[in-house]
Formats: sequence, structure tokens, C-alpha cells
Amino acid sequence: MAITIPRDMAEEKTSAEVLGYDFCHHLYYSQGKIGRTASLYDIHMAASRTVRDRILHRWMNTVHHLVSDDFRVVAYLSAEFLIGPQMSNNLLCLGLTEEARQGLSNNGFDLDAVISQEIEPGLGNGGLGRLAACYLDSLASLDIPAIGYGIHYEFGLFSQAIADGWQVEQADRWLRMGSPWELLRPDMAYEVGFGGHTAANTDGQGHYSVRWEPAKVIRGMACDLPIPGYHSQLTIPLRLWRAEAVEAFDLATYNTGDYMGAVLGKIESENVTKVLYPVDEMEAGKRLRLMQQFFFVSCSLQDMLRIHLLKGKPPEAFNETYAVQLNDTHPAVAVAELMRLLVDAHGLAWEQAWETTRKAFAFTNHTLLPEALERWPVGMFGKLLPRHLEIIYEINRRFLEEVRAMRPGDEDLVSRLSLIDESGERYVRMAHLACVGSHAINGVASLHTELLKSTVLKDFHALWPDKILNVTNGVTPRRWVALSNPRLAALLDESLGSEWIKEWETTSGRLAAYAGDAGFRARWREIKQANKASLVKLMKERTGMDVSPDSIFDIQVKRIHEYKRQHLNVLHIVSRYLRLKNEPHADLPPRTFIFAGKAAPSYYMAKLIIRLINGVSATLEKDTTTRDKLRVVFLPNFNVGLGQTIYPAADLSEQISLAGKEASGTGNMKFMMNGALTIGTLDGANVEILAAVGEEDFFLFGLTAQEVAEAQMHGYSPRERFDNDPILRETLELISSGFFSDGDSSLFRPLVDSLLNKDEYMLLTDFDSYLICQERVDAAWRDQDAWSASSIRNVAGSGRFSSDRAIREYCRNIWDVEPMASLGDEVSFRDCAA
Repeated sequence: MAITIPRDMAEEKTSAEVLGYDFCHHLYYSQGKIGRTASLYDIHMAASRTVRDRILHRWMNTVHHLVSDDFRVVAYLSAEFLIGPQMSNNLLCLGLTEEARQGLSNNGFDLDAVISQEIEPGLGNGGLGRLAACYLDSLASLDIPAIGYGIHYEFGLFSQAIADGWQVEQADRWLRMGSPWELLRPDMAYEVGFGGHTAANTDGQGHYSVRWEPAKVIRGMACDLPIPGYHSQLTIPLRLWRAEAVEAFDLATYNTGDYMGAVLGKIESENVTKVLYPVDEMEAGKRLRLMQQFFFVSCSLQDMLRIHLLKGKPPEAFNETYAVQLNDTHPAVAVAELMRLLVDAHGLAWEQAWETTRKAFAFTNHTLLPEALERWPVGMFGKLLPRHLEIIYEINRRFLEEVRAMRPGDEDLVSRLSLIDESGERYVRMAHLACVGSHAINGVASLHTELLKSTVLKDFHALWPDKILNVTNGVTPRRWVALSNPRLAALLDESLGSEWIKEWETTSGRLAAYAGDAGFRARWREIKQANKASLVKLMKERTGMDVSPDSIFDIQVKRIHEYKRQHLNVLHIVSRYLRLKNEPHADLPPRTFIFAGKAAPSYYMAKLIIRLINGVSATLEKDTTTRDKLRVVFLPNFNVGLGQTIYPAADLSEQISLAGKEASGTGNMKFMMNGALTIGTLDGANVEILAAVGEEDFFLFGLTAQEVAEAQMHGYSPRERFDNDPILRETLELISSGFFSDGDSSLFRPLVDSLLNKDEYMLLTDFDSYLICQERVDAAWRDQDAWSASSIRNVAGSGRFSSDRAIREYCRNIWDVEPMASLGDEVSFRDCAA
């Protein structure tokens, strides 16, 4: 049968009329609706598919060359990809936003209303997942051959609601209406084993081999999401794995009358990818987390090896095809799994397989908190992955032989470096496995990397001085300026030219010259005020609170955790409230303190901090004597879409973690790119932000990381701070009294007791410095012209925090990967006839 070929896609791309026609086609043939019967959901799905058609043209061409051509591909393994809403981003990358707006308008529909219907993919939680998403955007935009690998969670972390001031977790049913962007690949699936036993064998020629016979096998099916680059020839795949039972239905069991038993295997298998980060307080939760991690890396490595062998290359050359990046310790078991696949499945000698493995992998460490470095009980690990435990033991044996040869007699060092923690209950140390099995380790900010070398990974650094590198995190200016802040983007187009979107690192600095232009500063203030009005509208819709856009928008949005010190922010708010009560005519500029973020479901202290924020908010709302000067808003269910409204509206960015605890941060960069001034400690990437803008344009307070270490070494007494600081004492006593908890003096007692008796993150030490710094903020705000100039200089200094810069550094210093100069001949639907 002859294939009828329509007009060339290239002719269709820029035509609003053709976009409108294709939208109607999808509404009719994909949704089965016509305009007068279509819901907004139908309109959204039809519009999304219309955009996806155009992305698939690039996607098919990219995937064809990834599979066919001989170049090194970046494989980015991450348990999270917080990609955010896709419609607006995909239109931006294709350069079709206005054509789509016109095409929909011609048919009586509004693009913004359509975009608002999109449900965010629940594929990540916080900074780790958003960083991975920014990196995929930059890889595609810089024409770097790449593929992202992760987990297709049926439910995201959770949807956060607030009830009586408390966080309430609800299922994040992001797939309840389906996803128009993903392509299911039922024919692309791999089997993943768990449990069982191993059997060793030596053949007639003396070749030793091990066979793993799993007790349970799960099937991993690929679900692909296209990630387009901005004005790039590439659209790279984000390949996510969904768990399925090998046999979904047991007819024999069903026929015995055991109807639940007939589908039990399906239920158990699908549980593996059901929820992002199952609670791991219990053994079952820990086991499920490990199953998730192994499941996705096994599917990913099997997929990579399949593509590698399709290219006609031998297994030992795997590292020539792939540069595999482990995003934190979640995918670290990949080191053992690749060894298993190379040795057991492909018959490589151990030494050859180990050389290939180490050359393929690189490891990003994201934490300085020892408790965040994953480790698994040896008993549980061995029961679930018996062959992998054997492989880890052998890696460890050979590695420790190296250590003993390099440091004879130092058994303490051997114990510290071992992949197995023998100090009590035995654990597999996943960060150690990643360090030993990778050719490069990187920190994510200059301070973080230096602290890794001197603390958490000190022994590895002594062993391999050149192995630990720094690649400071970055965020994409496409999502976090062009999409989030279209008003600012228009001004940047005017002043810098449109190339800033793809060349932020080299072009943003030119903005500094405009800080001295009074007219430009006035326009800058107008844009900020309009962005604040947008956030005011959103806060009114979601919380019922109507705040003044003329107040300082003082914002802290991030995961709720004691080390991020949201409660230090609250202590300042309470002390400010007390001052206004004691000095009714105090010259304090009006401030609105805005919080957002989720606490882990099992993290009681973090949830209590949310309850305190909401308690302070409710109490302050009732006080008409201070309400014009002081408001507190907690915005529930923080996600990428909400961030796109929050970051452009911020005047002040709160980055107040204890120095030496935050690896980098990326929220600080998003705020900076949108013109917020930072109040912060010398922690994470704050150090580099300060260096980029100078002390005049940064509100610095608190101990340094070295001072923190010295204070803790000499014995830190938080109660002494409490006794000697009357403002701090009055603040904590008001919280303890039940004033913010309807008279319940016991509610916040655990939080106050923790501060007075332990204060692990040294809030009480930094409290006075923080208050003094906040007075500097008040003084600076009074001169709006100078504040605007400082805001402009902050944006000008944000160039080095582009994820494009970070990816270029990875390519140059770790991956040894080059941009694709050209994709050559295009692959199109015409090739279907071949």
C-alpha cells in the first residue's frame, strides 16, 4: 500500500494555522470530541499531543543517532527527576509559544488556561530531582548526546495539605488523567531478579563462574519522556522504568477460588515503583527502597548494554559508549550490577570488567550529613541481592589489599575505608561503593568539595588526591527566568539580546552596567511589583490571605529540615513581633514572610516546625496592631509550578543553614537569577554567590564552617546562650507559653527543649548575628533605588550558576564528552515505508 506523505514537517513548524488545524485533528481523533462538547482537559490533551508531534520529529532523529552513531553518550542515573510542567517549556524550546497561542485562539481557546490544566509529574522531591531536570535541559540545549534514567513512580512523594496547622500527606495521583507526553514501550522490557541463591561452578577448563537463581523476578517496562533542548537539534530521552509482574494473572490460582491470590504477584511487583521514597522507618520500607534502587539501575544498565552491543561493540568497551553519572548514592548499587552483568552474563574476566566499570562510572556526592550517606544492613542486602553482596565482598577484598599495600599497618584506615561497616551491626556503605567503583567523585559547591576532602571523604582523598573534583550546581535560565519571569525576560531581550537564554554565563554580566541607569531601575521595580502582585493573587486563592505587595517579600522555600533552619527564621519573626508590641512606633518596614516546603512524613520535628510556622501565622493574623507590619504565609504543596511564581516575586532570599551543612543549594541560585537579595551564611553555594556579587549586595551573618567545627569541638552550650541573651530568652519563652498554640504550652515543648539542650544546628549561636543582619535588610529597603541597583547586580552576577556552565565542566573534566556537531541526515516518517 502506498503511503500518502503530507506537507513537510519543517513547513508546518512555524504556522499558527497548521498548529490550530492539528489541534482540531487531535481533539477529534485522539480525544473523540468537538469544541462544544470538549472539556478543558480534552483541550489540554489535544494541545499537548499537537506539541508532542513536533517534539517527536527531533526525538526520533536524536534516538536514531544515539543508537547508530559511534560517540560517547552521557547516561544520567537519578532516583528523581523533578521535571515540572512540560507544555510551556516544550513550546519555549521549539520556539512556538506565540504560534500556539494564536492557533488555539483561532479556535476559541486560551493557551494560558490550557497550560494551567497540566498536572506536574510526581517524579521528584526537592533539589536533587530539580538539579537532574536542569541538567537534562542543559545536555539537550548544548547538543550533548545523553539519556536520563530513572523510576516511573505511579505516585509522587505526596501532595501536601495543611489541616489545623499540621502537614497532612495525601496521595500524589499525578497520572490520574494520564500523561500526554510519555511514550510507553511495552516491547522494551527487562527482567530484574531478587532473592534466591547463587551456585558456583568450575568447568573442565578451570573457568570459574557463578549463576544467580533469583526467587522472584520483576519485569521493568520503559516509559519515555522527551526532553527537548532550547533551539537545539536534540531531544533527549528520559527513560523511566515501571515495575510489572512477569505473570500478571495466575489463572490456576483463580480457578481454586483464591481470587486475591491470583493477582498477588502483580500487586507485589507493581509496589516497587508505586511511591517515591517509601517511609523507611521499618524494615519493609528499607527493603522496598533498596528494591527500587536496584530495579531501576538493573533495567538501565541492561538497556545500555543492549544499545552498546547493537553498535557491534564488545562488552569490555562499554565505557567507550557510556559515561555513567551516579546522582548521589541512590544508584550506587549500579557498580555491583554492572560487574555482575559483565562477569556473569558476558563472561569477562574480573580484572577486565573492573577496569571497564571504573572507567564508565562517576559519582556526585550531595551531602555532608553522615546520616544521609546511604547504608544497608548486610543481612537484608544479602537476602535481597545475594550475588551482589558476593561481588561487593570481592570488590572490598581487592580494594583493601590495595589500601594495605599503600598504607602498611594502618588497620584503622582499612576499617574506615571498608565497603562494609563492621563497627556494630554490619552495613554495606553505598557511598564507599560509589567512590571505589568510579573514576571521578565530585562535590557540588566549592566549600562542599573542600569539606568532602577534609571530613566525609577525607580518607579517600588521602588515598587518591586527584579523584575528588568540584562542579558547582547550576539551574537552567530557560525554566527559571524565561518561563518563570516573562516580564524580566522581555527586558533582558531588550537590553542583552535574545542570546542570553542560551548564553547566560557570558551575557548576564552585561546587566551590571544598567544598575546606574535610573530609568532602567524604575522599570526593574515595576517588573518586581507586577511579579509580587501575581504571587499575592496566588496566595489569596490558596490560603485566603490578602497581603500587601508593597511589603518586603521575605521568602524561604525548600524542604523542611532542621539543618535548613526554618525555625531560626521563625525565631526572628517572633522577636520582631515582640519588638512591635513593645515599641508600637518602631520604624520597621512592613514584611511578609513566606514559607513553602514539605517535611518527610516520618520526620516529626520538621512537621512540628511547619505547625509552628502556621501557629505564628494564625496568631499574627488576629493582631490588628501589628498586622500591617508583619504577616506570615505558609503556601502548601510546594512544587516546580509554584516555584515559578514564587522566585520572581522575592525581595529577600533566606539561605540560612548552618555553615558546613548544605552541600550547595539551587533555590539560592533561582532567587538570585530573579533579582532577590540573599541573606545567608557562608554555606554551600552561598560562598560563591557572595564572591560573585560582593559584600555590599549580600546580607552575610553567622559562623563560618571552621568556627562551627571549633565551637563544637570545645563544647557548645545552647543554654548559656539562652541565659545571656534577653531577646532570645523572651522569644523562646513566648513560644513555650502556648501563645502560638491556643494556650497549649506542651505543643512546641519538644522543639524548644531540643534547642536548649542540644541545638545541633546552632540556631542560638547564630541568632544574634541574624537579627543584626536583618536590621541591615530593613535599612537597605528604605532606599528603594539602591535596593533596585543591588537587585540588578545580583542578576548580573548569576551567570556562573547556569546549569549550562556546570554541564560544560562535567563534559570537560569528568565525562570526556563532546557536543554533537551535526545529526547528519534526518530520520522522518518517510522512513516508515522502508
